[in-house]
Amino acid sequence: MTRPREPELPFAALILDFVGVLTANAGPAHRAWCLAQGLDAGAWRHTLGHDPEASQLYTELEAGRLSQAEWNRRVAPILGVPQHENLMGRAWSGVRAADDMIALARSARQAGLAVALLSNSFGLDPYDPYEALGVWELFDVAVISEREGIAKPDPAIYQLTLDRLGLPGKACLFVDDHPRNLPPAEALGITTVLADGTPGTAARITTLLGVPATTRAVVNTDDSQAVPVPGAK
Repeated sequence: MTRPREPELPFAALILDFVGVLTANAGPAHRAWCLAQGLDAGAWRHTLGHDPEASQLYTELEAGRLSQAEWNRRVAPILGVPQHENLMGRAWSGVRAADDMIALARSARQAGLAVALLSNSFGLDPYDPYEALGVWELFDVAVISEREGIAKPDPAIYQLTLDRLGLPGKACLFVDDHPRNLPPAEALGITTVLADGTPGTAARITTLLGVPATTRAVVNTDDSQAVPVPGAK
């Protein structure tokens, strides 16, 4: 008697953003850190999202034209922090991984899908956020903006990800927490999911992928991801 064939999965690859997808919401951790520094609770979000100089410096950091160490040195006085050493790492120290999405990435790989990281990065030295949250081992392909010199939503970085996966867009599903990052992927035929903090997002992605269900859930209860901050794009 022949064994029934396993049903073919609808996608060959899962492409994941980092902050807001593989991390729990960074907002509460940033607010707690700001208060511990004697700053207004919203100082990190406001400075990096609205101060023209800080925003431009982040753009340079994201594209790999500015080192994280130099970004720390130049942004600390804008933020009002006296010590610039490892500023990024200190501010991000309380951010935790999104356990449900981590479990989903592992489940996808176990089911035979390739898993790719597509991230607008915010430096790797002295603070490597991917290492800090233990996610490097999840990926078959990692495309991060500072290494490539381009960032989402530039269509070129999506095409680069497909090229490294060796797959057409229609074979991939992409998850990101910023609406503006989805249309360039869709233009390449990639199916997209907005990670907007709605409970059950990981379960919905699991269903779309057709992989075994994961059991852990993390609920995003804060809306601070609506304003771009380092790593959130």
